[in-house]
Amino acid sequence: MHKKQKYTIQNSPFVVPTDDGKIIKEHFGNATDGNSELSIAHMVAPAGWFEPFQTPEFDEYTFIIRGKKQFIIDGETIVLEAGQSIKVEKNTRLQYSNPFTEPCEYLAICLPAFSIEAVNREDN
Repeated sequence: MHKKQKYTIQNSPFVVPTDDGKIIKEHFGNATDGNSELSIAHMVAPAGWFEPFQTPEFDEYTFIIRGKKQFIIDGETIVLEAGQSIKVEKNTRLQYSNPFTEPCEYLAICLPAFSIEAVNREDN
């Protein structure tokens, strides 16, 4: 009798197409394996990168691997460096950016999973 495998190794994450130089590789989540409960993405934001303000319908955890990332959360500017992490609660208006001179590599974990419909990005 064959035992059901109780793990999944992700060797081919979904690479999200971008036009701003940011590298997004979703290892688990809506785009990769249809998991709407949780998403985990490995990202590299180039120097000078920013995205519009957004008010996501998910909690987002960010862990900085290298470089620095700037967060504007409810009007407060916070800068995290390698080894630091943050949880931002859902329905919080924020902006992510890397106004620094080095790329920022980080992990983003969203509960429930990231989706373009749930991120609620504002028009520039």
